[in-house]
Amino acid sequence: MDCYVGLDVSMEETAFCVRGPEGRILGHGKVPTDPEAIAALQRFGRPARVVLETGRMANWLHRGLVARDLPAVCVDARQAHAVLSQMPNKTDANDAAMLAELARTGFPRAVRVKSEAAQGMRALLKARDLVLRQRMDLDNTIRGLLTSMGVRLPKGPRKWSERVELALEANEALALALKPLLRLREDIARSLAELTRRLLAEARGSELCRRLMGVPGVGAITAYAFVATIDDPTRFAHSRSVGAYVGLTSRRYQSGEVDYAGRITRRGDSMLRTLLFEAASSLITRAGGGGALREWAVRLRAKVGHKKAGVALARKLGVILHRMWVDGTQFRPA
Repeated sequence: MDCYVGLDVSMEETAFCVRGPEGRILGHGKVPTDPEAIAALQRFGRPARVVLETGRMANWLHRGLVARDLPAVCVDARQAHAVLSQMPNKTDANDAAMLAELARTGFPRAVRVKSEAAQGMRALLKARDLVLRQRMDLDNTIRGLLTSMGVRLPKGPRKWSERVELALEANEALALALKPLLRLREDIARSLAELTRRLLAEARGSELCRRLMGVPGVGAITAYAFVATIDDPTRFAHSRSVGAYVGLTSRRYQSGEVDYAGRITRRGDSMLRTLLFEAASSLITRAGGGGALREWAVRLRAKVGHKKAGVALARKLGVILHRMWVDGTQFRPA
């Protein structure tokens, strides 16, 4: 007999609920968060659908269940929350029971689960992004403390850290606070350089990334992030869907006679969206190169301003990169 399983996943234990075709609960409880332990739930019947929400462990658990021939489906946690929030009592058992009901009715839409290779690429990108933001925060903190004490950096050494050290020679109290931060900054700078070297080596070693880097404004990091985020280009029936996937399309509100488009949705992956916008901005502002693509963006900037033109060009870059990936073609400037 077919059954439908709902899983409310946590780090150590997973609450489960098994429903029959008519909705009757066949079993419920908790098992260790492990694909093998969850696969043992087949004692209640042959699962027709196993539903779990997106979360930190969703990718790993979904791959483990699929590897054991279980029809696992990962659903958007926000969509599931809209249903789960209707219950008066929020418990793991109730969440699992409602997810089992969603599995039985087939209401939720499945979310694409990234491959293990893409998840590894994303880990490298996120690690570099974290270290980069930490260095920026540290630099801003040091600058703010120097400015608050009226200390100006001397002209001389090209390295910013050496200029800070020279400025601290005349202020012992401030030196006690900032010298540990400068040492920390050096450690962060070394880690950032190491992660950047690894990322560039990975990107330049990929034929696909090298081909995508042929697009004006698209560098190694943007191409690598695009491949890691999209993972499988066949998931999109149309290349223009990439713009909506990364949140570069405008919101639309329509009700009766009211119909207007607002700001971009900013849904999807913020890292890829930022990198595409940076690539578009660099293409618009740099002198020469870019061909017809840059000329189109410059004409648009004259009409709507730099930010809107940058968003439009970022969306176009995403569409071009996807089409090149699907077709296996090189970028043609014309």
